[in-house]
Amino acid sequence: MRRLGRLWRHRWLDAGDALRLLGADGVERLQARIRASEAQHSGEIRVCVEAGLPLSYLWRDASPRERAVALFGKLRVWDTEANNGVLIYLLLADHAIEIVADRGVDRRVPPGHWQRVVEAMGEAFRAGRFEDGLAQAIDAVHEVLLAHYALPAGERNVNELPDTVVIL
Repeated sequence: MRRLGRLWRHRWLDAGDALRLLGADGVERLQARIRASEAQHSGEIRVCVEAGLPLSYLWRDASPRERAVALFGKLRVWDTEANNGVLIYLLLADHAIEIVADRGVDRRVPPGHWQRVVEAMGEAFRAGRFEDGLAQAIDAVHEVLLAHYALPAGERNVNELPDTVVIL
């Protein structure tokens, strides 16, 4: 019965629900925030909001973390020169938040750091402030990337990945 309920939740929601949650203006503001952040460091930030898992993931009862790791690869977040990409992933149907950082970033982050970011996002989401929660997460990732991958004066980020918020 639990599996059927999960299947229903994931099939009920679609990308339109995810877009309505943030609004077109909210998506634009988040993308501008990513662009502004990446102008200061060599890291790459990707944000992905997915309404529900694909059937193949539901069929095998995959976790949100498994999907986030798969999207980390599909969105090429792993494919940065300095291994300094970070994916912020939100799965609406399961009310799940995942942060996946490439090895260059992950080894510089203290234990529990990403969990604290996820908890702060969860608080904002429970209050209905989805854009604010994602903005806070982008800012938290920005702080880590700026601390370890700040651009030298006069250097520009080559922007290896798109700054767009991915809505699935």
